[in-house]
Amino acid sequence: MINKQLQQRKKIFKAINKRLKELYPQIKTALNFSNVWELLVAVILSAQTTDKKVNEVTAKLFKKYKTLDDYCKASLSDFQKDIKSINFYKNKAKYILTNAKIIKNNFNGKVPRTMQDMLKLAGVARKTANLVLSIGYNIFEGIAVDTHVKRLAKILHLTNEDKPERIEKDLMEIVPRGPEWRDFNLRLVQYGRDFCPAKKHNHNQCPLTPIVNKIIKA
Repeated sequence: MINKQLQQRKKIFKAINKRLKELYPQIKTALNFSNVWELLVAVILSAQTTDKKVNEVTAKLFKKYKTLDDYCKASLSDFQKDIKSINFYKNKAKYILTNAKIIKNNFNGKVPRTMQDMLKLAGVARKTANLVLSIGYNIFEGIAVDTHVKRLAKILHLTNEDKPERIEKDLMEIVPRGPEWRDFNLRLVQYGRDFCPAKKHNHNQCPLTPIVNKIIKA
């Protein structure tokens, strides 16, 4: 039974990934950044905030704070004002400034390149770590499960799980390791924005629904 389910999920992934590649031949993160540290800052800011809003904030932020040392020297109150329009800005400001010091003191000023070390950073769980490692370094430790992926993986019958860690485990069984782990996340996120948002709608009109239904009914 379990093996049959796994084979079905692999078939669904292969079919929908083909369609996603047709919809989005070239895919990259919508977040703007010029180095891996700025990517980490942007990803931390993006939690429960739109990428568009993050890019508006970082356009000014990255001009004001040009180096890691600038973040290390920043006052918390000033930094909070700089990102005040972002959801949960107080916690995010603490995470970012704390991480600047951790990275300077413990990692020679470089954002870590392993999952184990990434998880030592403040406010960083597997989702953030996966995004930074895969986009920033082309290092593939896992699949980022954000709100879009969590929702769509279930809708598309790729998992029955609700917890991000378990969803990630299910996806890692069916998505070939390597760039696909990064690109499938990015394509699925964009698909969610363009065709299958969280608000109530008719899923039968979403491009991937008939593909999935055909495989399930076969």
